[in-house]
Amino acid sequence: MKIDLSTLTTESRNSQSANIDMLSTEEMLRVINHEDRKVALAVEKVIPAITQAVDAIVTAFQQGGRLFYCGAGTSGRLGILDASECPPTYGTPREQVVALIAGGQQAILQAVENAEDSLSASEDDLKNHQFNANDVLVGIAASGCTPYVIAALNYAKSLKATTVALACNEGSEITQIADIAIVPMVGAEVITGSSRMKAGTAQKLVLNMLTTGAMIRIGKVYGNLMVDVEATNQKLVQRQINIVMEAADCDRQTAAQALEACDGHCKTAIVMVLANLNAEQAKQCLHASGGFIRQALIKAGI
Repeated sequence: MKIDLSTLTTESRNSQSANIDMLSTEEMLRVINHEDRKVALAVEKVIPAITQAVDAIVTAFQQGGRLFYCGAGTSGRLGILDASECPPTYGTPREQVVALIAGGQQAILQAVENAEDSLSASEDDLKNHQFNANDVLVGIAASGCTPYVIAALNYAKSLKATTVALACNEGSEITQIADIAIVPMVGAEVITGSSRMKAGTAQKLVLNMLTTGAMIRIGKVYGNLMVDVEATNQKLVQRQINIVMEAADCDRQTAAQALEACDGHCKTAIVMVLANLNAEQAKQCLHASGGFIRQALIKAGI
């Protein structure tokens, strides 16, 4: 597959950084910072498409489906980063958000030559995870023309699964395949073709929005508190206590006792304190409310 880089915005030269090698260190960094400011504005313009994707992911989760990320190089690593942070942050099952990278585990830490050019590997990777029509696939490629991602999207489409393309070039192949196209146009990179920079930052912002938006919509957040956080280390144990204190407006001792009574489940502890229930009663209220704290409190008469 021949790719014409001259047609890609992410491969064009940036006039603002044409002489960056002649600048002082501070001047050089100011050029980079000035260009980075454009990224959030580019993402802002595609919020309607991101909204569509979040709603599709929420629907999939509600029907027992999963979210899959698929990418190569920087794009693949960003997908892995986002997916790996969902379980500790939101208490999700590890199989709910899955990230695939061209070249497999080895490619997470170092480049695997030609892995992204395979037109069969991504289909095999999806089959190994029993990808099906209930799932959502987000293909991530700054260029929009990575074969590994193209093949994954085509396979997902063949199963009638919802497909999303995240690229930084308009009219790219993956955006023409996918049901939903998210295309933040960040322009030319400070270092020509180094799409780990502005394009990578845009991808990270969008991936943050996809999972954060979906987790809020399925009840993993109360106010702006991550009420399903898993206490996997001492810092997170303290965070749980602080979350219960904030949500229930109680003192540290009350929060710690409630968490101990419900085996460290933040949501249950919050409902216990706010509704003056024991752990089992709070657990039942939450279950009957689909895990949403606000609905559980209404059921409890609060």
